[in-house]
Amino acid sequence: MEINYIQAVRDIFAKREAPPLCCVHSYGCQQNVSDGEKLKGQLCLMGCGVTDDMTAADIIILNTCAVRENAELKVYGNIGELKRLKEQKPDMLIAVGGCMGQEPKTAEKIKKSYRHVDIVFGTFAAKELPRLIYEALTKKEFIVDTAERNTECFEDIPAVRSEKYKAGVSIMYGCNNFCSYCIVPYVRGRERSRSPEKIIEEIKRLVSDGCKEIMLLGQNVNSYGRGLEEKIDFPELLRRIDNIDGDFRVRFMSPHPKDATREFFDVIAESKKICKSVHLPLQSGSDRILKEMNRRYTAEQYMDMVEYARKVMPGLSISTDIIVGFPNETYEDFSRTLDIVKAVKYDNIFSFIYSKRTGTKAAEIIDHTSEEDKGERFRELLAVQREISEEHYKRFLGAEFDVLFDGTYKEEFISGKSGEFIITLVKGSPELIGTMRKVRVTKTHNWAVEGELI
Repeated sequence: MEINYIQAVRDIFAKREAPPLCCVHSYGCQQNVSDGEKLKGQLCLMGCGVTDDMTAADIIILNTCAVRENAELKVYGNIGELKRLKEQKPDMLIAVGGCMGQEPKTAEKIKKSYRHVDIVFGTFAAKELPRLIYEALTKKEFIVDTAERNTECFEDIPAVRSEKYKAGVSIMYGCNNFCSYCIVPYVRGRERSRSPEKIIEEIKRLVSDGCKEIMLLGQNVNSYGRGLEEKIDFPELLRRIDNIDGDFRVRFMSPHPKDATREFFDVIAESKKICKSVHLPLQSGSDRILKEMNRRYTAEQYMDMVEYARKVMPGLSISTDIIVGFPNETYEDFSRTLDIVKAVKYDNIFSFIYSKRTGTKAAEIIDHTSEEDKGERFRELLAVQREISEEHYKRFLGAEFDVLFDGTYKEEFISGKSGEFIITLVKGSPELIGTMRKVRVTKTHNWAVEGELI
């Protein structure tokens, strides 16, 4: 007879004096944050309360990121710190999940060196959490699930969202690109797209609950639709979402330049709700390095996209990712990246010094570029971008933004982001957090703008 694991765990917890508290700590990208909210949702179905305080928790889940090895080291440090907590609360359950959990080496290392951990599970097993919890409670042994389930999406699971006014909505899982520096295809599997009906249904529910901003999530959102029976692509999905009734706006993260068609930019330009900002990861301006990265576009093709996007949306805000110091990058390669940064005039860049990632193709390359050279180039890139931002942000003076406030800055400012994804500061009450208000820009910096409420 098949066990209803949610009810079975609820029955176990019902015998306790008080409902157990769970703490889910998510590392890394917004996809991980969204997955973590669904892990909390499952735990609530099992009868748990939610806390952000690990010392008060009875169940702790570290929902990990595996994109950079430095991030993994941080996670292992945090796992080690939990040993003392487990000694104080022997009945506590500690689980390590997410992208790191999907790597077989993680379970091996934890079993050997972190014996206070009870469960290790991968990205494919997130929906199996009730079973994993039940087995850990009843078998009293180390539980591991890193099996691949390449046909499944994380579907029909309630989420405990950290913010009511904005939410991430996964439209697809996995990645087929195999960029040579990236571990994601190995830990999240091949691309699986959710049905458009499920996506629309989730967004409508969020909007009716008062959500003001929807972030569409996927490792490569503009390859959405491949493998679905219905013939649909990302531009068509955007059209359908744009037609949903309600007062909300839409973002997405992240598109891949090789799949950024003119139709993609046309739909954004014509839409009412889709923000006029696009994150278009460049990674490098050198064709030689782009080929080594397996990015499948050239610098010229990238610039053609930018030119067309700005033609149909003159006010478009563009941000990007850049990797400095990819194995054997020369200064000439790096200077071509600088040329594109200067030509595009990005509003924001997210730059990283290359971090070797075991298990990827790039990790096999013998690198002759020194760490000192990489550091100098990284600092040069940041200096160039600061100058660009300081000048480029001046175009916003006098502009009127719709800003969704989501935090505070220092004592006097509330902060939020405009539809152009520009950090906006306003003198005002924290009571405005969670609201969308119109702001007139009165001052600019190289990282944000200041304004006044209209």
